Amino acid sequence: MLKKWRIDNGRLIANGEDASLVYVYVAPDEAERRYLIDQLGIDEHTLNSSMDPFELSRLEFEPEHTAIIFKQPKHYLATDNFLFKVSSTGIFVFKDRLIIVVADEGPLFDGKPFVRIQTIQDIILKLLYRSITHFVEHLKGIDMLASEIEKEINISMENKHLLNMFTLEKSLVYYLNAINSNGALIEKLKNNSARLGFGPDHLEFLDDIIIENTQCRGQAEIYSQVLSSLMDARASIVGNNLNIRIKALTLITLAIMLPTFVVSLFSMNVRIPLSTLHNAFWIISLLAALSALMMVFIWWRKRL
Repeated sequence: MLKKWRIDNGRLIANGEDASLVYVYVAPDEAERRYLIDQLGIDEHTLNSSMDPFELSRLEFEPEHTAIIFKQPKHYLATDNFLFKVSSTGIFVFKDRLIIVVADEGPLFDGKPFVRIQTIQDIILKLLYRSITHFVEHLKGIDMLASEIEKEINISMENKHLLNMFTLEKSLVYYLNAINSNGALIEKLKNNSARLGFGPDHLEFLDDIIIENTQCRGQAEIYSQVLSSLMDARASIVGNNLNIRIKALTLITLAIMLPTFVVSLFSMNVRIPLSTLHNAFWIISLLAALSALMMVFIWWRKRL
């Protein structure tokens, strides 16, 4: 699917005209792929890399254009079950247009960063900056989810909460890899700023992007280390909760077994004490109740 955008008063405005500046291809079909490869000269492998979530960020210079592959978080859905995924985005810079290729449809130019846009270079840098802020937003979400799951682990003995925590830890590994990959790309962009047409303002903004990405990487590393270091402790909590439940069930079982034993003993079809007494039934019932109370008393003393 093709979407076209133009710059109007410092903002990107969607339009359907052929004279647009920005062309966004969302999961291009075969006809669109052939146009990008045959007519615009985009390498097929690079085009596929734009939609490959496992592709690393990189910068390539071609005779007629420049190819930029960078990573950004994939929009989280409830069906993802605590797994935060990463997607790739391809930017192909031509002299008169900017081609953007993404695998999934979603808001691309939303948010505060996309104001005061004048050139293609502005769009490239703001896309990178928006990707970093998107990572930061997701990291905050992961931290909130981890806190909620931790509360459930403290009171539950089910494995599903631990599995959810492992999934969040796996997500952080993916995020760290993507953020590091973007960091290497940003350094390459700065080293090749002249070839990309970056001016002094662009370089200043690029320095800010480097700082933001470094802080984002540090935040992801802290969250990853905290989750990793506490996983064993949380697993021990689940095991301890299970032991407490088993202990309680064992005491309940003993409390039931003792009066059952007393009643069974006096119910044998042989000559036993109290068989000639008129009130034997009540005496046996009293002994069974006393045995149960004795177990309750022992349990209470142990808990103290």
